[in-house]
Formats: sequence, structure tokens, C-alpha cells
Amino acid sequence: MTCVGCKTNVESALGNLKEIRQVTAYLKKGEVEIEMTLHISIEKLQETLLKEGLHYTIDLPGHKNMHSHDHHIHQQVKDGNGIFYCPMHCEGDKTYDEAGRCPVCGMDLIEQPKLVIASQYTCPMHPEIIKEEMGSCPICGMDLIPMEPVESEENKTYQKLLTKMKISVLFTVPIFIIAMADLIPGNPLGQTFSQQSLNWVQLLLSLPIVFYTCWMFFERAWKSIITWNLNMFTLIGIGAGIAFLFSVVALLFPDIFPNQFKTESGTVFVYFEAVTVILTLVLLGQLLEAKAHSQTSGAIKELLKLAPTEATLVTPAGDKVISIHDIKKRDLLRVKPGDKIPVDGIITQGQSSIDESMITGEPIPVDKGVSDTVSSGTINGNTSFVMKAEKVGSETLLSQIIQMVNTASRSRAPIQKLADKISKYFVPIVIVVAIITFIIWYTFGPDPSMVYAFVNAIAVLIIACPCALGLATPMSVMVGVGKGAQNGILIKNAEALENLNKIDVLITDKTGTITEGKPSVEKVVDLSNNNYEMLLQYIASLNQYSEHPLAEAVVKHGKNKNVELVPVDDFEAVSGKGVLGTVASKKIGLGNKKLMEQIDSHVSEHIENEIITEQKLGKTVSYISINGKVEGYVSITDAIKESSKQAIAKIQQEGIEVIMLTGDNNNTAKTVANQLNLANFKAEYLPEDKLNFIKELQERGKVVAMAGDGINDAPALAQANIGIAMGTGTDVAIESAEVTLVKGDLLGIVKAIKLGKKVMKNIKQNLFFAFIYNVLGVPIAAGALYPAFGLLLSPMIAAAAMSFSSVSVIVNSLRLRNVKLNIQ
Repeated sequence: MTCVGCKTNVESALGNLKEIRQVTAYLKKGEVEIEMTLHISIEKLQETLLKEGLHYTIDLPGHKNMHSHDHHIHQQVKDGNGIFYCPMHCEGDKTYDEAGRCPVCGMDLIEQPKLVIASQYTCPMHPEIIKEEMGSCPICGMDLIPMEPVESEENKTYQKLLTKMKISVLFTVPIFIIAMADLIPGNPLGQTFSQQSLNWVQLLLSLPIVFYTCWMFFERAWKSIITWNLNMFTLIGIGAGIAFLFSVVALLFPDIFPNQFKTESGTVFVYFEAVTVILTLVLLGQLLEAKAHSQTSGAIKELLKLAPTEATLVTPAGDKVISIHDIKKRDLLRVKPGDKIPVDGIITQGQSSIDESMITGEPIPVDKGVSDTVSSGTINGNTSFVMKAEKVGSETLLSQIIQMVNTASRSRAPIQKLADKISKYFVPIVIVVAIITFIIWYTFGPDPSMVYAFVNAIAVLIIACPCALGLATPMSVMVGVGKGAQNGILIKNAEALENLNKIDVLITDKTGTITEGKPSVEKVVDLSNNNYEMLLQYIASLNQYSEHPLAEAVVKHGKNKNVELVPVDDFEAVSGKGVLGTVASKKIGLGNKKLMEQIDSHVSEHIENEIITEQKLGKTVSYISINGKVEGYVSITDAIKESSKQAIAKIQQEGIEVIMLTGDNNNTAKTVANQLNLANFKAEYLPEDKLNFIKELQERGKVVAMAGDGINDAPALAQANIGIAMGTGTDVAIESAEVTLVKGDLLGIVKAIKLGKKVMKNIKQNLFFAFIYNVLGVPIAAGALYPAFGLLLSPMIAAAAMSFSSVSVIVNSLRLRNVKLNIQ
């Protein structure tokens, strides 16, 4: 759940069940508390939510589906080709079900790219035939072909604006020529027609522009006034509207105007050319913005192109091509050379080199074999293999990336608050400045002073551009988040992107973050001459219920030794210490020294010395306790990632202090720290110790980033100013973090920091330009340069400047697409 509306919808949907007495949803926790008169199954609750059109995942505590997603995003699948949001995020992350305009700023809503591309097929001879799967046409028997994707609402808006632009130019050019006729040598129009006749022609030519192609600007202006959400269109509507009404009245009733408004021929000065040129230039600005907006979400669209639409299902009857939406978990799929991998899964037969550059940003193909994982959208190399589907639909890594990018693109960075505060008072201040401009020019201006006052007041209204301020941050965030995704850096929200620019201290876990996270058992030592195979069976069976990398290493070692895993009673994972349980009626403990102390299992000096020797070699050692007595130990090695030393050195060069916190023993931690040239490290730290250490740093005013990959890192990741999860780690860690590194490599942090700095620099450039534009533009339009230089700004030039100010902000943001994040 992401907003109060989500919370209300869930409470209302579940509260309608007659068996439910009371429902309370907790937004931040993502939990719901239900009191019922009769028990209702989870399946029934899930079904109820889906029937109400609410695509949330509901489950019991401890079984939470870590791949549950934002309802706003799921709703998009239901509602066609996307959902819509304001590019300036005037209402936060609020979205709409259909195209329209933002009720606050009046801008066209932007379509969020569709996350799931439906495969539909049609007949080339009978386009009315549409099927969800391949086959033949029931009318003519021809093979059905894939349908072309539905045109996006974004493109429809652009095409609609383009048509209106062509019509506007068609009528504006003649008006402009008529208005400037006296500048043409010989003034042929003035010699042929009277000024009154030419004014009537201008009026007639302006009607299609005012009442058709640009009427939407007046609608937006009126709505902004009655709702008091004053914006750019308020100023355009007032300025252009007053000029048009003035011109119409002047044409119909010229005698009511004083002489200073009249020409030598007795007609009143009209401003049809100013009105039409202003509106056409504003329309041009909207057209260019619509085109640029489509490019800011280009990264998402490129990711969507990666999504395959078909797969080859392996069946007893032979291979069968099916739609991507028909794939079920545990289906066997054949991936042919050059094919896109359809869903996430593991290879069960064969081997190949996989191009994962579109997800990790790394250009070198990765060799994969049996039991290795593969991800949707990545591209197979030159050999065929069979895989088992494990994550389908919205659970795949590619879908997760797209959803995260979409959500982050709509989030608001803290730096935007400054622009929001200014925008709130901007329009009223500009209107006041326009009124003051009129009064000053009317009182002190040269003759005809009223004409000067009128023209300059309109120029002030037209040139001011609050949209440039409003777009400065969202555009940079959208492009930056997309750029990160293309390089394997997933940003959860805009605040994280901003905080990456402020990091003082990086806290990093050891196992799976600095090291490969693929530990292997080097040896199992039996200290009491027990049955070695039995000892191995005990610890392998005990660890089968844990997801810690060390536990997985022990289980794998046991299986390699053909040890049979047996059931375990009273299993307990003691965070930061190890695991406990009863195997074959014996109480088994496997973990560090703190666990041995907790269960009163004595460690002799001889055993301690032997274990210290192992630890000084950089090994991780777990004690084996049977019925309260230490009977042996497991020595586990976990290689340091090749990139860790380079990454830490690069981070330190940025002036960021790097500290390693690990639950491992001091001897092992020291050996690893020495290899990485790390001066600061803390060993034997439990999850709560890591949490408290980060709190202490924050109390000292430090901005702390935490990098980790396991469940035990989740509290620290959540507490840190920026949590950075390794994409190779657990779902809990990823959920707790603001940044996820798909490749699970510390070099990704270097890239993320570089991206954060580039985005913040871009935002500051946008804000500077928007501020300077308005600070200089409004006084110039008011006539500030006239006393010294005799210069005045035409309302038409003001309209051109206003239109291109917003476009320039977007174009500057698009420069982020060319940023190079690769580490030299």
C-alpha cells in the first residue's frame, strides 16, 4: 500500500465480508489487522481483494510475499495501455486511470509505460479476429500474426498537438503578415484595403486559434482560477484573454476608446497578431514538451522492449510455443540460441553464455550451467538449454526493475520543496507585478501611455513561467533513475538519489557484500572421535532450514558427501550467532562463540587455539555443539570479490569513510580488513549492534549509507540514510534498502554515488536556469531596460521565451542519458 487511498480501499473491501467485524490497515507496516466472527482463509481474503480490483498480495506474518507490488502499478494492467500522472507531481505520487490534465498545474498527464505487454494475435485478412494465443483464423484459416502494439496515449497527445499546431500556423501567418503590412515596401495591403477591413480579417482568422486549437489554454486558466490552483495557464489565459477581448471590443465599439488608443485612420490598435502568435508559441512549447517527455521515460521503454512475448514449453509430446502469460512455475522451457530468456529460473540441462548487459550494465557475457539462475529479458548465446521457471509475471527481475523505476520516477526529491514553496506564491506575485507595471507606465510612460501600460502588463503575464521551476527536479529524477536501471542500479525513490550525493560514511557487511557470498566448506573437524558422517549429517540437516550463505555451504557440502538430510525439531535461527535444533533426539548447536556462551557449551583452550589459527587465515569457523558440549568445528572459506579492493579505494577517494561491520570473529575480520586496506572494522557485531552503531553515527551528524545482503542486515539497511542491497542477496534485504545493485558488486556503489552527483548537479542547473529566467525575464518584460536603453519586450517574444524555458529544462535533463558511469 502506498497512500491513504490504498489503506481505505483495503479496509472497505475486506470490511464488506459479513464474517469480518473490524479491519484496520497499517500503511507504513504494510499490514492489516482483522477481527472476525468466523475464520476466513487467506485464499478467501485474497480473492475478495482481487474481486474489488485491488491487486495486493495478502498473506500471514512470516510468509509475506516479498514480491508484492504497488496497486497503482498493477491497476495499469487492468486499465489498458497505462496509468497517468502529472510530470510535476503536484499531488505527490497520485495517479489517474485515464488521460487528462493535472487539476493543480493544468499540464497534460503523462502516461506511465505499460508493465505487461499482452500478446494478442489477429488475422491479416480479417482484423476483427483477435485471439490471446496463436492459431488459425476461424474464417479463412490463415495463421494468426502478432498484433502491433497499441499506440501510447503519449503519442496520441503528441499527434493531436501536432495537428493543432499545423492549423494554428496556417491561420497565424496571414494575421502576422497583415499586422506587419506597413513594413512591407509600398504597403500593398494598406493601399488595397482599409485598416478597418484588415482588422476584421484578422478577427476572422484568429477565431479557429482562440476557440479551437488553443481553447484548452483558456479552459485550464478558468479551472485554475475557480480551484485557486494558480499556474502558468492562469497567466497565459489572463494575458491572451484580455488582449483578445480588448481587440474585439475595439473593433466593434471604437468610439468608447480615448484618442491615444487610435491610429491615424481613426481605428483602435488591435492585438490579434499578438494573441495568435502568443498562443501558437505556447502550443509549440507544449508540442516540444510532449516530444521530450516521451524521451525522459526512454529507459523504461527500452527495458519494456526486453520483455519477451513467447516461450518454448517442453512437454512429453514435444516442444510447443506458448504466450509468455501462459508460463507457470516449474514449467520446463527450452531457450534456443539468440533467444530472450522468457522468465526467471534455473538451468536444468545444458549450458551457455548469457548476455546480461541489459540488466547488470556489464558487457561481458556470463557463463551459466546446470543449477545456475537466469533472468527474464537477458539474451542466450550460441547454445540451447532447458530451464525450469521459478518466477513468472510480475515476480521476474525484469518486472521488478521496471516497477521500481516507474515508482522512483514519480517520487519527489527533498530539493523540490524549495521550488514548490516558490511556485505557490509565484503566480499571485506575477499578477501583482503586472498590475504595478500597468500603473507605472500609465502614470509615467510616454504617449500613448495607456497603450504602453497595456502591452507591457501583458508581456509580464506571458513571460513568467512557473512550469520551468516545477519541471526542474522531476525531469532529472526520471532520466537519472532510468540511467541507473540501465547500469544495474535500482533507485527506490528520489530522496535516495539526492542522499547519494551527501554520504559521509559507508558501512558495509562482509559476507556476500565484500566477499563472494558463496562460501564453501574447507573441512569439518571431529574433536571427539565421533562418527564423522553422523556429525556431518547433524549439521547439514540442521542448516537445511536456514537461508544464510554459510548454512547453504554446509548443506551443499553434506549433499556432496552423500549425507542423508533428516528432520529437525525445535529449529531456531539465532540472529548473528547461529542455529539450534534437535536432530535424532540430540540438541545440536552450530554457530559462533557467542552462541556457545548462550547455550553454556564449554570451549576448551586447546580447541580455542586451534580455531584462532584457522581464523587468522581468514577462515570463518563455526563451533559444533552436541548436548551442551563442543564436539568439533566447521572451517568455511569465502573468497573476497575481485572488485572489492578497487571499489573501496574509489569510495575512499571520494572522501567517504568506509567501515566494515561483521558478525564474524575478530581474527577473520582483521585478515579481510588488512587485505582491503581498511583501517576501520568492527567484529562480532549482532544485527542490533549494527543498528545502534549507525544510530550513533547519525547522532554525530553523519549521513550514513549501509551496504548489505542478508536478513540480519535488514534493520541496519532500514536505519541508514541510504540502504544499499546486493541484488544477489535476500528479498528482505532488498525490501529494506533504497538502492539495489543488481550485480551485487561494490563497484555498483561507486557508480551509484557518481550517478547521484550527476543528477544533483543537473537538478541545480535546472533550478538555476528557471530562477534566473524568471528573475531577469519579468523585470525586462515590465520595461526595466527602457529608461537606459529604450528597449521593450514584445508580448510575442515573451511568449517564445516562456515556451522554450520549459523545453530547455527538459532538454538539459536529457543530457543525463549520456553520462558515463563505467569505472576506469
